[in-house]
Amino acid sequence: SAAQQNQIQVELAELQQMADQLRSQNTLWSAEETWVWLQTHRLTLDDFEEIAREQVLSAKLAQHLFASAVEPFFAEHQLDYVQVILYEVVLDDPDLALELFYSLQEQETSFFDIAHRYIPDPELRRKGGYSGSLRRGDLRPEISAAVFATQPPQILRPIVINRQSHLVWVEEIVQPQLDEALRSQILQELFSKWLQRQVAELMKLVEVTL
Repeated sequence: SAAQQNQIQVELAELQQMADQLRSQNTLWSAEETWVWLQTHRLTLDDFEEIAREQVLSAKLAQHLFASAVEPFFAEHQLDYVQVILYEVVLDDPDLALELFYSLQEQETSFFDIAHRYIPDPELRRKGGYSGSLRRGDLRPEISAAVFATQPPQILRPIVINRQSHLVWVEEIVQPQLDEALRSQILQELFSKWLQRQVAELMKLVEVTL
């Protein structure tokens, strides 16, 4: 409805490009693989085309509604997009966590050695406790407050949460840049919030009608 009001349409070339993109995302390199995938998900070719059409329509509508709002939103919420690169080891023994913290400060051991010794999960152990590139909202409030007050690289004094001691190494704090990836992310966030509001308003109207 919003697309119609704003005279936004889907061109055939755009539809084909999105269909190709969907097939690529699902590693559907042949017609046979595509057909099997459709059957597995109980979809028809018309369903697949409708999915592609809605994807294109959503992207074009989001661009139309919020392209000019991205930069002001980023300026206002820039701190929310600051990221931290960190490593973490969670220990049940607070005394051990403190002992390891002092050992790290004295350079008697390395964080990788501690992770290799005390992380039970094999995959996380191989990564040395690497937690990834995280934003404030991805972290517990107690950890977030400590992490973003550091001057990396820095080892944090153990943070106790629910009787577990979190030993955290902050490698880097990455300041956000409004590049194409972040611009697209913000655009999608704004559109998703708008869509949620529209659905909520529609549901209210349905309830009143019923």
